[in-house]
Amino acid sequence: MKMFDAQQGFSFLVQQAAYIEREVYKIRYPDVQYANLIPVDTSANEWTKYITYFSQDQAGKAEWFHHEADDMPRADVNRTQHNQTIGMAGIGYGYTLEELAQAALIPGTNLTTDKAAAARRAYEEFMENLALLGDTRKGILGLFNQTAVTAIDAAAVGDVNATNAMDWENKTADQILDDVNTVLLGIYTGSLTVEMADTIVMPIASYTLIATKRIPDTTMTVLQWLMQHNVYTATTGQQLTIRAARGLEDAGDNGTGRLVAYRRSPDVVKLHLPMPHKFLPVWQTGPLRFDVPGIFRTGGVEVRRPSGMRYMDGIITPGTD
Repeated sequence: MKMFDAQQGFSFLVQQAAYIEREVYKIRYPDVQYANLIPVDTSANEWTKYITYFSQDQAGKAEWFHHEADDMPRADVNRTQHNQTIGMAGIGYGYTLEELAQAALIPGTNLTTDKAAAARRAYEEFMENLALLGDTRKGILGLFNQTAVTAIDAAAVGDVNATNAMDWENKTADQILDDVNTVLLGIYTGSLTVEMADTIVMPIASYTLIATKRIPDTTMTVLQWLMQHNVYTATTGQQLTIRAARGLEDAGDNGTGRLVAYRRSPDVVKLHLPMPHKFLPVWQTGPLRFDVPGIFRTGGVEVRRPSGMRYMDGIITPGTD
């Protein structure tokens, strides 16, 4: 009986690799949404060491001015330079000679894509966590925890109810709507009407609440009403994007729930991904072991215009979600 040797196993896996990669990269992961929330920038050289960028805020207000006065009101722009280090991470998969020999027993069959799909899924989950929450080991901040972004307290907006509760569970429909529009209007006025948020992301529990809480004396939920009646839509005529995401239920001050409002545009926020995940050529790592390495390089989230974003904390209080 002819033995299926290591060279045959290597050749078989090499032949199968293109098929596996093609099938794996067709798979979509509906619960991984960082690419829908943040513009992804892959334009940098995939081997670049770092990316330099500038965050920018502007200040100044026009006032009446006398022709003989010397205290001319001035506008100014505050620019801060940042160097974003690009780091490498990896996740691959492998097979043993026994697995390859068994797969090759039936001519015309293909290796299962399960292992490669698991590696790809691990990459997507890594990027999801990095993009939304950052990574303290690398000093990277995510979309949900930028220190340069203004955060306001839901308790300070409007009139809370008699129990002085600050979370949405204890607020009326009108108070919740007031909270959201306060955040949107705050971005607009705080940036001297330059920025206007078109996207809101909130905790899953908060999204569920407004999707089921009804506006009094109507058949509409708070979510339906908000989609039609908000500062952004009223000003631009465009639909406001409202999404739910994991990680926001305790992202706010003192572990409270956080709402994120921002203009989803690469001149406000972007994710640097010079090298998206890719599989490298097959290599033999032991007498009976073959690996397919997978690598990617990223620098995390960059906020270029903090004035184009704003947080609202306290929409969920600890222990109530």
